[in-house]
Amino acid sequence: MIPKSHPRYESLKKREKIIRYYKKGIVAEAGLIAHGRGEAFDYLIGEKTQPFALKAERAAVSQMKLSLSPVISVNGNVTALCAKEIVELSKLLNAKIEVNLFYRTKKRINLIAREFKKYGVEILGTEPDARIPGLEHNRSLVFSGGIYKADTVLVPLEDGDRTMALKKMGKRVIAIDLNPLSRTAQTADITIVDELTRAIKEMINLSKEIGIEEAKRILEDYNNKRIISESIEFINKRLKEMSLLF
Repeated sequence: MIPKSHPRYESLKKREKIIRYYKKGIVAEAGLIAHGRGEAFDYLIGEKTQPFALKAERAAVSQMKLSLSPVISVNGNVTALCAKEIVELSKLLNAKIEVNLFYRTKKRINLIAREFKKYGVEILGTEPDARIPGLEHNRSLVFSGGIYKADTVLVPLEDGDRTMALKKMGKRVIAIDLNPLSRTAQTADITIVDELTRAIKEMINLSKEIGIEEAKRILEDYNNKRIISESIEFINKRLKEMSLLF
């Protein structure tokens, strides 16, 4: 039992959740490594939603609100950490949810689908019938009525080669990635450098506030390269400030 007084209470709760869902068969072994890597980058941004992330979250909500066929892609880690919140966000933004896995097995797919069904949603992708051109691994397998035909895809967590392939298909890609140097972050149209659960909760709140006209204005002013630069500059400045303490 982790006491709420622990300085890293929230982070440790997420870590335990990831481990629990790994034992259930929903999170892949590599997902444990990915989560730890994300934690390291979260330290660098102070484990808070910084202004550059909030700007990107506002742009992400705006982009999805203005899209005709937005889709939220989910994997094992996303399912473990925030399936309920993903469902809420999908309803607010009229977006479909599709499972897409690198370490794909029928068992994992069914377990993830069952988890989302608890919240009253039948997710797409359990029976893929199309492929993303240019990808040779399992993430190429998609549903024709979901990711394949989507105009905007929200990709929570790092997924560089698929982001690049989706862009080549002419789709707008929104990435949630704590590493601003990753291919995902560098390639996406909108890059949210924030921890997954914080980002999704913030997007839920913003979805209730941002109207269509405001969404258009937000996207007109948005510059993703500037956002990535701000995040890297923030990390650099913070490391310099911390180094002076020793």
